[in-house]
Amino acid sequence: MCRVVDLRQAVLAKNDGAAQALRDELTARGTAVVNLLSSPGSGKTALLERELTLARERGVPVAALTADLATENDAVRLARSGAPVRQVLTDGLCHLEAHMLGRHLDGWLPEDTRLLFVENVGNLVCPASYDLGESLRVVLASVTEGEDKPLKYPTAFGLAQLVLITKTDIAEAVGFDEDAFRENVQRVNPGVEVLRTSARSAEGTGLLLDHALRTAAGTRPHTPVMSRHVPGHTHPHGPHDHGPGHDHDHEHGPGHSHGPGHAPAQAHAHAQAHTHGPGHTHPGPGHAPGRTHGPGHVHGPGAGYVHDHTPGRPAGSEEPR
Repeated sequence: MCRVVDLRQAVLAKNDGAAQALRDELTARGTAVVNLLSSPGSGKTALLERELTLARERGVPVAALTADLATENDAVRLARSGAPVRQVLTDGLCHLEAHMLGRHLDGWLPEDTRLLFVENVGNLVCPASYDLGESLRVVLASVTEGEDKPLKYPTAFGLAQLVLITKTDIAEAVGFDEDAFRENVQRVNPGVEVLRTSARSAEGTGLLLDHALRTAAGTRPHTPVMSRHVPGHTHPHGPHDHGPGHDHDHEHGPGHSHGPGHAPAQAHAHAQAHTHGPGHTHPGPGHAPGRTHGPGHVHGPGAGYVHDHTPGRPAGSEEPR
């Protein structure tokens, strides 16, 4: 048992070191990172699209990186704001880690970026334990999720620096008890600010952006995630240590799909739309031997966000669109 605890602590300590290095690097160039955590379906993509659009209208240099196990739906939606957007597919990994974020920013993030919004993988368990080098950690909860979510997920809410209630336009219809929710938030995180938002009605539009800009302008020290103890918390799944060089995240263009057996580290870049005929194979370590794509397999030029898949090409070497 002691061995398991030691290994978990070692994995998280390694992540914290990478997070602090990334934080120092981004702070030196004037970029603040906003880490957004929530359950699936909380409405964070819709809200983030509004905030990115508003930032662009105000002339604030922003960018967004969105992570999912599969599909590029969120990147397509966020790209409508006109901000630089990058999609990361984690191939089943339930969270982002600092080294993954750093690798995907390298060569892609515009130098003048003031705010980088990171839409983490949708769940309130694994992402809560991993510091990404963020300046601001935001947890979102929709009115449809119930008032007890802060008590069920005390690590996520307990480490939040801002809590957003989403979909407030339907709060009355679903019988949401906002007072009970706020009370439960304060039980696990006394003093944290809780704000109301609705992407549909536009309630609270700009509050997240304003809060992020105030954070970016401040110099308050950031406490690494794992040094801020939430009573009774233990990591639910043990360590996520997958061995040297084994990464889960990679990026795809629209319509690009890999089946079981695909190893995620390989990349292919496609500046123009094209198709692969029957029997086409991708050699190399990033694909299972003999993996083929049929005649319907198409790589498109992207939808306003980075699409990077060339073998041997550094992640993010394609210009942001």
